[in-house]
Order: sequence, then structure tokens, then C-alpha cells
Amino acid sequence: MGKITVETCEIEGLKVITPTVFGDERGYFMETYNYNDYKAAGIDMEFVQDNQSSSKRGVLRGLHFQINYPQDKLVRVVSGEVFDVAVDLREGSPTFGKWHGVILSAENKKQFFIPKNFAHGFLVLSDSAEFAYKCTDFYHPNDEGGLAWNDSEIGVKWPLQEGIELTISEKDQKWGGLKEFMRQKGLEA
Repeated sequence: MGKITVETCEIEGLKVITPTVFGDERGYFMETYNYNDYKAAGIDMEFVQDNQSSSKRGVLRGLHFQINYPQDKLVRVVSGEVFDVAVDLREGSPTFGKWHGVILSAENKKQFFIPKNFAHGFLVLSDSAEFAYKCTDFYHPNDEGGLAWNDSEIGVKWPLQEGIELTISEKDQKWGGLKEFMRQKGLEA
């Protein structure tokens, strides 16, 4: 091991990974994924699909989750900078409904591992950003759920930038909050 540094978060299962970067006057080299290193760090997953998106400043995507085919995700930023968020939706978890956010950028090269049964979203902080992620299940149409990005029960502290208008898809503007999610799952206290 030694090629990655892994930080655990206050929410069990979430991990922030920093790869070792080898640089000189020509530029740099790093491994963005090595099964053996990740397995040694407790991330022993079979990733089956890679996705990439491009977004402009102020785009907020999420908070998304998969209903019947949950995915573990390993996310990173190829160019630009985002504030990336995961919300714990694991039934019975002591941190159910809690969130954790991390700045991911091309500069810091950090990655964020998000286990199954978390909602996920991000806000673009730079002029543009390319966001890439690996996942452990294939995309299944009609299997996406979501939570309102601004749900007061969750209380994500998004780093909103003065003078920047958010761009949120029509679909993402219609998601309900955590209380509605709990009702639908029969989790009311």
C-alpha cells in the first residue's frame, strides 16, 4: 500500500482518499484506482461502470440515490472544483439523515467513497467542472430517487457563492425531504 491515504469520516463507511502524486518539471503521474490498494483500505468492490459529467458554475446535482439497485460510488473531479455531499439513508444507522461534505478538485485530487444507501449530490464551485465516478451496479432506468437539496431536516450547508444563481434540473427541484422519504419507507418514529 502507501499509494493512497484514506481518511475516515464521522459517518461510518464514508472515506476520503488522497492518491500519491509523483510530479516533476514535466507534470505529474498518479494512479486513480488500484484494486489492491483500495482493498487494503477496506474498499473491496467490483466497479462495473464509469460515468463522467461536465457542469458549469452554480450547477447543483442531487441529492440522488438508487431505490432497488443501490450503488457504491467512488467519485472525483477531473477538472475544476465541486462541493460533494453524501447523506446517510441506511435504515437503523446511528447517523441516518446526517450528511458529510468534502471539496473535490483537480488540484487536491481527492476522491470520495460513498457506500450503498446514501444520497449523493454536488455543487460546482469553479467556472466549470468535470466530475467522474465509478459505481458497483449498472444504471437502471426508473430506479432513481432523490431528496430535496435544501431540505431543512438534513441541513446541508452548501457553500453558496454570492451573485451566483443556482442551476437545478426540473427533476431535482421536485424531490421531497427526509420526512417524506421516511414515510415512504415506513420509517416514521
